Amino acid sequence: MARYRGPRLRITRRLGDLPGLTRKSPRRAYPPGMHGQARRKPSEYATRLAEKQKLRFNYGVSERQLVRYVKKARRVQGSTGKMLLQLLEMRLDNTIFRLGMAPTIPAARQLVNHGHITVNGRVVDIASYNCRPGDAIGVRKREQSRKLVEQNLQYPGLSNVPSHLTFEKDKLEAKVTGVCEREWVALKINELMVVEYYSRKV
Repeated sequence: MARYRGPRLRITRRLGDLPGLTRKSPRRAYPPGMHGQARRKPSEYATRLAEKQKLRFNYGVSERQLVRYVKKARRVQGSTGKMLLQLLEMRLDNTIFRLGMAPTIPAARQLVNHGHITVNGRVVDIASYNCRPGDAIGVRKREQSRKLVEQNLQYPGLSNVPSHLTFEKDKLEAKVTGVCEREWVALKINELMVVEYYSRKV
């Protein structure tokens, strides 16, 4: 399935706050649709599905990509849920968003796809690029690229830069110093439910 391009507030009304998807907050506190205000207790499957959808929409990945990340997380030693979040957090588009260079992850993806971002001095236009400790992230030395990023830095999506990143705002240069820790994940999610959801599917 292709990337979601529909109304973002409809998704946040249904799933709750998704900092990576949008900065706007919905006016109504209940889910959209005719039965949005009906208070039925969701089934276990519905709860797991909602947690999985949070991950998908927040990080802007397709179902196929998410399945691939789950399989990759299973192969790594340690907690599968923790590793899954780590893999998603270390994506280049998410790293640009966490540095404040873009207001949302879709905006960060556009910056990357349009060739404004460099990794270790080379232009990288693949949003799913996996950042590794030691990578140097910068902005292309073009006036248009630097202007775009400087405008975004005035109103960053999230105020705090995670501990695994260092950022020099005046030079527009950042360094990946480690791997993202669980407490720095901005999304409120129960990753174990996502693993349970896929344990029957994959």
